[in-house]
Amino acid sequence: MSQYTQLNTLAPADGARRERRRLGRGIGSGLGKTGGRGHKGQKSRAGGFHRIGFEGGQMPLQRRLPKRGFTSMGRHLVGEVRLSQLQQLPVDEIDLNVLKQAGLVGQLVRAVKVIRTGEITRAVHLKGLQASAGARAAIEAAGGSLA
Repeated sequence: MSQYTQLNTLAPADGARRERRRLGRGIGSGLGKTGGRGHKGQKSRAGGFHRIGFEGGQMPLQRRLPKRGFTSMGRHLVGEVRLSQLQQLPVDEIDLNVLKQAGLVGQLVRAVKVIRTGEITRAVHLKGLQASAGARAAIEAAGGSLA
């Protein structure tokens, strides 16, 4: 036989796979009679299941605590870009695709807003992007524009 193992002879190493426990098969097995379930109670019964968070009828924690806050379902669709990031881009015409290719926003993003963090000294021309009031003023002061 060659030094390579044949595909039809592959098997797990000895001791790698344990045999499953056979419950309720007599005293000698150590798991006879109650089959490792103890005596009485919901967990000992067939179908004795309760959902996650169930506290035996007591009002569960997730229902005792007050609801608070809000998570927007569209939060992944809106991106933010800083002025300092626009400053580092090699192009002057900036739109959504340029920002995606540069890795500044995710591929799923549909709208981008420029915020005033950092400084911009060169003229950039934004197309199809939103900007905060401060960012808009900084871009126009540097000779840029927003379309």
